[in-house]
Amino acid sequence: MADENHLVTFDELKATYSRYIHRAEDLKLLERAYLFAEKKHEGQFRKSGDPYVTHCLGVAKILAELEVGPQTICAGLLHDTIEDTGTTKEEIASAFTDEIANLVEALTKVTRLSDYKNVEFTAENHRKIFVAMARDVRVIIVKLADRLHNMRTLQFQPEAKQKRISQETLEVYAPIAHRLGLYKIQTELEDLSLRYSEPERFREIQDKVQAVYEDAHASLDALKDELITILGPTHIPFVILDRVKSVYSIYKKMYVKHHSFEQIYDIMALRVITKTEQNCYEILGYVHANFKPVPGRFKDYIAMPKPNMYQSLHTTIVTDTGHFFEIQIRTEKMDETAEGGIAAHWRYKEGSNYDPKKEQVEIENQLHWFKDFVSMTNEGSLQENAKDYVETLSHDIFEAHVYVFTPKGNVICLPNGSTPIDFAYRIHSDIGEHLSGSRVNNTLVPISTPLKTGDIVEVITSKNASPNSEWLNIAKTNFARNKIRKYLVRQNADYVRDDAIKRGKQALTDGLRERKINLDPSKLVTKKVLDSLRCSTAEDLYLLVGNRTISPQQVIDANENIFYSPRKSEEQLAEEINAKQAKKNRSDSVLLANGDSVMITLANCCLPIPGDDIVGFVSTGQGVKVHRSDCPNIQHVDKARLLPVVWNPDALQAEYMVDLAVQCHDRDGLLMDVLNILNSNQAKLYKVNAKYHPGSSTTTILLSLAVKSKENLDKYLHLLSGVKSVFQVDRIRH
Repeated sequence: MADENHLVTFDELKATYSRYIHRAEDLKLLERAYLFAEKKHEGQFRKSGDPYVTHCLGVAKILAELEVGPQTICAGLLHDTIEDTGTTKEEIASAFTDEIANLVEALTKVTRLSDYKNVEFTAENHRKIFVAMARDVRVIIVKLADRLHNMRTLQFQPEAKQKRISQETLEVYAPIAHRLGLYKIQTELEDLSLRYSEPERFREIQDKVQAVYEDAHASLDALKDELITILGPTHIPFVILDRVKSVYSIYKKMYVKHHSFEQIYDIMALRVITKTEQNCYEILGYVHANFKPVPGRFKDYIAMPKPNMYQSLHTTIVTDTGHFFEIQIRTEKMDETAEGGIAAHWRYKEGSNYDPKKEQVEIENQLHWFKDFVSMTNEGSLQENAKDYVETLSHDIFEAHVYVFTPKGNVICLPNGSTPIDFAYRIHSDIGEHLSGSRVNNTLVPISTPLKTGDIVEVITSKNASPNSEWLNIAKTNFARNKIRKYLVRQNADYVRDDAIKRGKQALTDGLRERKINLDPSKLVTKKVLDSLRCSTAEDLYLLVGNRTISPQQVIDANENIFYSPRKSEEQLAEEINAKQAKKNRSDSVLLANGDSVMITLANCCLPIPGDDIVGFVSTGQGVKVHRSDCPNIQHVDKARLLPVVWNPDALQAEYMVDLAVQCHDRDGLLMDVLNILNSNQAKLYKVNAKYHPGSSTTTILLSLAVKSKENLDKYLHLLSGVKSVFQVDRIRH
């Protein structure tokens, strides 16, 4: 790690970039950028007490060590001018170029949301970083340099902020550096983050590594000498270097993969650098012929490069002294890419007519995952929930370790366990939605087949094929699962709407029948009625009636010009009920306590069902309204208007609507699990609405379903209570 107390001077920066930048106009541009930054930040100081411009110089030197272009270094020098000095984008464009101004503005948008002036980092902050990276990769390279220099000076921040910044660095910035192949930046970010987030474990591992190095250093030197003796006579060009595994890499193996320190064989390694790929395999042959290789420890990253373009041969051997050493064999070009990633691959070359847009396209073509990343970002970054978007990229892109091929030879990177469904959606959402089958290595396989690195995958589509809920259990990528959920919700919404419209029409028919009015319900839906009830179309009105937002009585009452039925007084209605001795009607679900039937309707406020304790309320003009006995709406009414009623045991079995509120801790797949448990138990679901509560990370799912009795309802309540994350299920009163 770099010396944290060292302050970079402009002369040091100049000496670094002058090694590869020689044009007079570029050198003048960089000096002007430094003087501009120095003037703008004059009087500003860091937490350490150092002039603020030292941070700008530190960032620029990290970039110069990567040998990026002069415009990118200028952006590094100027990256905080808009944010911290009130400088405008136009001022930078006038003093320098539009390209530099655009870079600084993009960095400012990222910094405003993600620098540690904010108390908390949110998914929205991280999405801004990813979106900026997808548009111009140079933005994230400068941002990584900015974060690295801030990590180098993190000792001047309070302990709580050190831990918070370190955690974000591990979760967001180090994975980006890894995927871009910026090994030196990645390992330094990781080690610095671990030092502040878990200082005791950092020191423990550091001490163990030092002890191993002291113990095995002589053996390592002996191995190096022996290799030189073996390879010298072959006339294969080579250079041998040694390296020690980073502290954080060892930490991951110990505390994430649960290996003991003694089980880590690649703590110390020799790196053999040669000229050609053929030389690499020749040297590997000599190594295996003269040393005992450890079984299962050979990896060929030349034939199958990592997603960040890393290429090398890795093998682990055991020496006569009993020490294990990893030997890495690669070409000079591979070594440059391994250390500098995309910055090495697109290292600035004077006189090459640099074009940032062309460079971005080249990066997408060379980094297979980056094209997927850009596509995913452009397709859904602004529409998706920020948390879902960031989780999707983190899992589907940054944790992708399976590399499969399209029939044309394009590489697709997927997480472990991914299936042809994930592959199809990664190609295009439309292909995913019409997937009907797949071939892997020219063999027909189920779409649930896990894919392996090297598989050639072909998708079979059909215009009649479509996703179903089972796909959610098969797909492994968040991207595919989110697309499947959206499709199912979209289809379910259409079904629910159509069904509610049918129920609305039927409710109006029943309302007219109760009033003994022989009229087609469509005759009620006039322009005057639509206007009075604030509906645009007849379907909208039926929908509101079907969802019980508007009652059939309201629609009937709005049609006074068509008919008018004067209402009876309460006394007249009471006399009529007491005098009426109607014959028992087996079609009535509720009867008076004496067994007689009258005009009875079930109250919408409490939605009683057979098995509930009920009571009748004599209403004005609408007969007897049946409420649940515990309904709040009848607790304070005139008791003289209450009648004892009972469920008719001889009534034909019917269905009754109930509304439920399902309280849950939020998680992925929650809504689909609730719907699946109801569907698998033949529940008739008419309405679904889910609302997320950010403050408590909980979700309320509102359900309307048809049941036949309280016993039937209790069954569904029990099933819903058993769904993972559900902590309460309530029956709703309106």
